Amino acid sequence: MPTYTMIVNGKPVTVEAPADMALLWVLRDKLGVRGPKFGCGIGVCRACTSHLNGAEIQPCVTPVSECAGQSVTTIEGLASGDDLHPVQEAWLEQDVAQCGYCQPGQIMAAVALLKTKSEPTDEDIDRIANVCRCGTYFRIRQAIKSAAAKM
Repeated sequence: MPTYTMIVNGKPVTVEAPADMALLWVLRDKLGVRGPKFGCGIGVCRACTSHLNGAEIQPCVTPVSECAGQSVTTIEGLASGDDLHPVQEAWLEQDVAQCGYCQPGQIMAAVALLKTKSEPTDEDIDRIANVCRCGTYFRIRQAIKSAAAKM
């Protein structure tokens, strides 16, 4: 079985996995990284949203072979020690989460948006395709705007 080395949340890791194994299963089952959630397995719900070299990806449809030698960041890798990322702080301030299942993916999508749009419009925020079954979209929008003002 092939072996893959990558950086996950700032730490080098090596895993043995089939080339076509979804990164989500490598993260969750082989490395114990539980932040990215399994929702649909086809990249639609986006509960697993993470970053590959700083760009948003859906690990449920990203083969581990595409991540070799690259940097993967999940929700666990956003904070710097005890200091939360501004988006995480805004999420708490705006009391976004209800059930919380989609929130890691929502936050990672928001961070990716704010890397490209420092002052996102409502339309920019509406392009985030992550699904929230609890319907906290209004609070998500407020949190993203609040985080943008802090960054």
